[in-house]
Order: sequence, then structure tokens, then C-alpha cells
Amino acid sequence: MKTLNEKLNLLKKKLDEGEKVTIAIFGLGSVGCYLLDYLVSLADPQLRLVVVGRNAEKMQQDVNIIRTAATIRRQMRSELIVEGGCDFKDVASIEAALRKIQPDFIVNSSRLYAGLKYGTISWSNLRAYGIWSPMSILLGKNMMEAYGKADCNAISINTSYSDAVIPWLKSAGMPYFDFGSGNLNHLIPRMKFFVAQKFGIKNLNGIDITLVASHFHDVVISKEGHTEGVKLLLSIKYQGKELDINHDEVYKACGIPMPTDQKRNMMNASSNFDIIYSILSAIREKKAIKIHTPGVDGKIGGYPFIIDGTGTDVQGYFFKDFSMEQMEQVNRASIYHDGIENVEDGYLVYTDELIDKVKKTFGVIIPKKVHLSDADNVANLLIEGIITPQLR
Repeated sequence: MKTLNEKLNLLKKKLDEGEKVTIAIFGLGSVGCYLLDYLVSLADPQLRLVVVGRNAEKMQQDVNIIRTAATIRRQMRSELIVEGGCDFKDVASIEAALRKIQPDFIVNSSRLYAGLKYGTISWSNLRAYGIWSPMSILLGKNMMEAYGKADCNAISINTSYSDAVIPWLKSAGMPYFDFGSGNLNHLIPRMKFFVAQKFGIKNLNGIDITLVASHFHDVVISKEGHTEGVKLLLSIKYQGKELDINHDEVYKACGIPMPTDQKRNMMNASSNFDIIYSILSAIREKKAIKIHTPGVDGKIGGYPFIIDGTGTDVQGYFFKDFSMEQMEQVNRASIYHDGIENVEDGYLVYTDELIDKVKKTFGVIIPKKVHLSDADNVANLLIEGIITPQLR
């Protein structure tokens, strides 16, 4: 498996030479459809957009409406391809698709249990999301196993609980995704809304926010407006200067009303889009662009990360104003509240508090440690013991 920087420079070579850049979206549910629409809206003739899944007929319907709408907007300039017959539960099937498509980016937007926001069950009962990690990892595990077998060099993005999923893959010695989407990207715009109003700033893009936290704090801040006693790393600048603002006020202002149905997936799709577009822009425009991403480099939690296209070679590296030790400490404190004590040596380790809550609330006993090889059994336990009874 090539390093991220090697993959970035392979992409740079293609872009510089005017070759087609292939972006493969695995799974065309609501996240995949929104993402495809956003990518098409770039009206970029250098992009070749491939959607991958089992049901070609169903995907073709979704592609047709996106293509038609984009043509109405006069934005239809990218190539669109439907690649059916790919079973995400079958590693060989994914491997065959990767070999055929030869992507430069892959986005895993598949879900083991489609059509359900797991947090609607876990937040009100457990105030934690990490319980679902064994479900979140299964299809991504298959994809990265196939990725390794196909000797794929695509820049890879995962969309489901990457704070724990990507480090879990890495700790087991497997190929792992380069980036995760979501979380901090959902929270930072809410902060910008408040800061812009407070200081009379017209251009939201002129507000530079840097945040370090895991998935838990995306949820608790956006729902309840506080940090549950954890001191996060947060910087808020305008025109290069740190703003004098009470961070607790900023957190409190983030609780803006939003839908709870699948329209929320606009944010996750936008996070995927932001990663892809930032990489393309940094290379093409020779800029350094900061993104926020969970699980990057197989690290637990969410981090600010720089894509730097200013030099001869493209480089990706962590934001340097905060030390790595600071960021790792904050993320471990953050994700502990989400029910994850650690990820090490191929094991996901649940907190004792989460184990007790699950037993008391659902009458289900989850193991303290889950090895990656046993994730499917624990996922079945969660589906049969918690999800299915809740949906009856």
C-alpha cells in the first residue's frame, strides 16, 4: 500500500498531464447520491465519475435524474458511469470492480444496515455512538481487503464512524482508508454562523476555525451546546488574528434546529466533497488547504489536516499549531464519552460504562474487547439484540 503522499503525487501527475481522474462512489444511497450531484455540479470535464453497487438498474435511475438536473443547470460536463453487479459483502467482487475501474479516488458510502440512523437509537439511550463500530467496519473492511489485493493506489475515503474504524483497520495490520468524512465538518459551519453574526462578518469563508475532537463532540455540541466537561482544542481566527470570543458561547450557539431524517446526509456528502475538492484545488492551484477529517493516518478521533500543493511535490500533513500529543489526548478523552476506551492490536475496546449501560438498557451483554475478525458476530448481536427489537 502506497503512502498518502505517494498517492497524492500520482494524482498530481494525472492532473498535470490532463488525464481523466476517476472517482468511484461505492454505494449510491442518500450520501452517494448527494455526493454525485455535488461532483457533477463542478462541471469538470476531467472527472470520470463511477457509481458502484449491486443493482445497476436502480443506480441508473438515480444517475439519470442527477444527470438530467445537471443538464438543466448547464453543468453536465463530467463522464458518468454505472458499474453494477458488485457485492460489498464479497471481497472478490469488490476486487474485480477496482481492477476494472482503476480509480484515483474511492469513497465508501455503503452501510451494513441501510435506511437507519443508528444514533436515533443510541443517543437517547446511551449517549454514545461507538457501540455501532462493529457494524460500521464490516463493509469498509471488505473494501480495504479488496483494495490491498488489487494493489489499488486510489486516495480512499470512508464515511462511517472513521474515528474508530480506520484506526481499527490499521491496528490489525490491514490496508486502511486515507481519510474519513463527517463530524468536525458538520460542526464548524455552525460555529461560523455564530461568529459571523457576533462580529458582523459578511464572508463566512474568511473565518478560519480549527477544531480537534471526535464524533461524540460533534453530536453533544450540536444537540446540547456543551462539551461534557472536556476541554477541546479550538482556534477561531479572522484575517489571520485570533478572535477574542468565549468558546463556551460558541459551543452553546451550535444547537441550531435541523432535520433528523436522511436530509442530514447532505452534510456527510458535503464532507466527502470537501476532501476531494480540496485535494484537487490544492494541486491545481498550488495552494495549502486545511481540511478536518476523522481517522486520518489511522489515528483515533478527528484532526485538522493540510493538503499542501505549494511545492514541487504534494504533501499531506497534520496541522502544526497544535502538538500531536495534545490532539491525541483530546481525541481519546472525547471518544471515551462515545464508548470507546481504545483501539489496539486489532481490537476495539469498549468502555466499562458503555457495557453497563447496554446491559441495563437493552439486556444485551457486549464483550469488552472485539477483535476485527469477530466484528461480524458482534454486529449480528447488535442487530438482533438491539436494532430489530427497537424497530418492532
